[in-house]
Amino acid sequence: MGRGPGRSRSLTEAEAFDAMSLMLRGAEPQAVGACLMLMRMKGETAEEIAGFARAAQEALPPLPCTDLDWPSYAAGRTRGLPWFLLSARLIASSGRRVMLHGWNGSDSAVRDGLDTLGISVVRKPGDAAAALDRDGIVYLPLEDLHPALFALLDLRKVFGLRSCVNTVCRMLNPGRAGASVQGVFHPPYRLLQQDAAALMGWRQMTVIKGGGGEFERHPGKIIEGFGLRYGSRWEENLPALVHDSRRLADLHLPSSALLDLWERDEGPDFARQMVLGTAALALRTLGKDDTVDTLWANRHAPRASLAHAAHGIRN
Repeated sequence: MGRGPGRSRSLTEAEAFDAMSLMLRGAEPQAVGACLMLMRMKGETAEEIAGFARAAQEALPPLPCTDLDWPSYAAGRTRGLPWFLLSARLIASSGRRVMLHGWNGSDSAVRDGLDTLGISVVRKPGDAAAALDRDGIVYLPLEDLHPALFALLDLRKVFGLRSCVNTVCRMLNPGRAGASVQGVFHPPYRLLQQDAAALMGWRQMTVIKGGGGEFERHPGKIIEGFGLRYGSRWEENLPALVHDSRRLADLHLPSSALLDLWERDEGPDFARQMVLGTAALALRTLGKDDTVDTLWANRHAPRASLAHAAHGIRN
């Protein structure tokens, strides 16, 4: 990558796998910085992201298998409350197993929202299975789930810039879920993540430019969706759900508004449509045709008793 104009090239997927494996094992910091910043300058390729993500996955501890992977790695500067957490909890209430994982820098909105909604934050990966069996949803902080990868992500404080590790974290899929929903802040990354997922053999994936970079659908805008459906590339323009063009951050509400909407269905209709629209897109990613309005009406019923015999511990 650093051999100058005309001689440098991107890494192959195998080379990227080896490079990430070395970085995770503790390569010389000068080499790590050179690699990540050279990649920042030239731009990542799908092969590099796929190789990096495979190596990061391989270094994970054993974890329970899940239905839906939901990464959360946005900085949160342009968004309001994390309404997408209600969408994830709604999917879990239908009997699917949802694994959230992430890190949001100094922004505490997501972690505060998890506490408000009673979504378990699991610090020891070995405790994830019990939380999923009980609630159908769990959140794994990256700093506990994968300390070596977190150390690479946290180099942003040194570089003053994001690196390709942000994208790798979104592609981590620690529960080896059959479906993944991802948000980005910068639109070009939608195709990058789509192509990397195809190289990794994923089947179901949706990636959108979401609220502040999260997988959260603005209900008043046409959304460009990218990803995979049954292993084939998928792209679609999704129509607006309401006539309301306000910014997500315009909803100036305390974190208790999340619980008000979930428990009593009290709050702005704009927020409700954000939750339902995001959940509906997640259901489509799962290949399910459940009516999201019915799920919302039954959200307080006991979780659907689906057979989870196939959900063992992955090696």
